[in-house]
Amino acid sequence: MEALKIEILNPKALQLIKEMQDLNLIKVTTEPVSKLQSYLKKMRKNASSVPSLDEIATIVEEVRVERYAKK
Repeated sequence: MEALKIEILNPKALQLIKEMQDLNLIKVTTEPVSKLQSYLKKMRKNASSVPSLDEIATIVEEVRVERYAKK
């Protein structure tokens, strides 16, 4: 089995996909997109260098440690 991610540009295509699903030719599942991923995608469009999620997580952890160490 092969999984594909498809962006539907024409609403008529959605009807075709639903019909294929009704015929048990395909299975449609939706993946929730997190707000963080949406924001990162938006910000990365115009960025010259893009940090990875691991780099972002490391920076966030450093800030948290620093913030909670003061209290």
